[in-house]
Amino acid sequence: MELFPLLLLVLAFVALIVLPARARKRQQNQTQSALAVGAPVTMAGGVYATVAGLDDPATVQVEIAPGVVVTYARQAVVQVRQPAVTGPAVDPVVDPVVDPVADDLPARDERPGDGPSGKTL
Repeated sequence: MELFPLLLLVLAFVALIVLPARARKRQQNQTQSALAVGAPVTMAGGVYATVAGLDDPATVQVEIAPGVVVTYARQAVVQVRQPAVTGPAVDPVVDPVVDPVADDLPARDERPGDGPSGKTL
């Protein structure tokens, strides 16, 4: 009976600390295994990049800008993103973009309280 609180404390520790850490580690291993050359990734510092090389098992080469390749530790890869899907090109001359909110706004001088200088009186 005296061991019950200690047993309850150990169970709480396992449930709150050990199990979530295991899940995070499993997710990180899945992310590491999904790395492939050309895959868009997000790095730990928030850098968006594309995988350029996987020569070393501990590092990954990523292209952060056209022609700029840097080496990171594999653990720095936080997320493997889906490749961007490009839709049909829109020609602004043929299909002008219409902003219904901007088109409904009155001109600055038509708003009440605006003086000739544009400042509210």
